[in-house]
Amino acid sequence: MAAIGPPWGAVETMNLTARFALRTALLAPLLALAPAAQAGVGDLLVAPTRIILNGGKGTEIILNNIGDDTAIYRISVELKRMKEDGSFEEVTTPNAGEAAARDMIIYAPRRVTLPPKQPQTIRIAARAPAGLPDGEYRVHMLFRAVPPAQPPVQTPADFKGIGFALTPVYGVTIPVIVRLGNLSATAGIAKVGKVQVGGKPAIAMELTRTGSRSTFGEIRVIKAGVKEPIALQRGIAVYTELNRREVTVPVDEKLAAEATGPVTVQYVENVDGVVTTLAETSAVLR
Repeated sequence: MAAIGPPWGAVETMNLTARFALRTALLAPLLALAPAAQAGVGDLLVAPTRIILNGGKGTEIILNNIGDDTAIYRISVELKRMKEDGSFEEVTTPNAGEAAARDMIIYAPRRVTLPPKQPQTIRIAARAPAGLPDGEYRVHMLFRAVPPAQPPVQTPADFKGIGFALTPVYGVTIPVIVRLGNLSATAGIAKVGKVQVGGKPAIAMELTRTGSRSTFGEIRVIKAGVKEPIALQRGIAVYTELNRREVTVPVDEKLAAEATGPVTVQYVENVDGVVTTLAETSAVLR
C-alpha cells in the first residue's frame, strides 16, 4: 500500500452540517470550596462530527466559539474501543492496527485560542506507511477546553485540613476513520423486543456486523399505517472491533400506543444523500 498522498484535499464526510454543542461538564459535583464554573471555557461547536478519510484525501474541521469569552482548546488524538453496549473504553495497550491509526493521523494546529463568535480551521489528514494492509483504521479526536488560571484557594486561618478546588473540564470527541482499499460490510438485526427504560417504552435489539469496515446509520421502527417511525435513533455505529452490538431505541412518546403488534425494523445508512438499507427485519412487539 502506497503512502497516502497530498494531505489537504477533499473528503467524504458524514453529517457535514451536524454541530455538537460542547456544554456538558465532565465533572459536575464540586466540593464546597470549589468556585463556580468559569464561563471563560466557552462553548464550542465542532463540524463535522464524524470524518471518513478515503485513501489520500484530507479535510478540515471547523471549530466555532459561540460563547461570550475567549476560550482555549487543546486538540489531541485518543484511542477508544467500542463495547457491546455502545459505550467506549480507553485503549491503554494498542494492538497493531490501533497503533497504526494513531501514528498515521496528522493535524494542525494542536492548540487554539478562540475569541468570542470566531471560527478556527483544523487541518487533518492521514499518512499511511508503505506496506500497511488495507482496512479501516480509527482514532478519536479530542477537543478539550483549557480552563483559565484560578487564584489560590483561601481558607480560614484556623482551618487545619487541606483546602483545594476543582474546576470543570469540558471536552468532546469525534471519530476520525481512515479507509484503505475496497472495503465492505454486512449488517443484521436480531432479538427485537419491547422494554421499559426509565418507565418509558423502548425497542431493544441486537445489531450484527461482518466485513472489513464499520457501519453507521439510523435505526427506524416502522408500524404499518403510521406515517412516522414509532422509534428512531440516529448515529448508530458498529465499529470493526465488534461483530455485535446491543441497541435500545426510545419509542416516540406521541406514538407509544402504536408500539405493539407487527413492526418493521430497519438499519439505514445515508452517505452524501444516498440512502442504503443495511439490514431489515420483521418483529412482533408484545
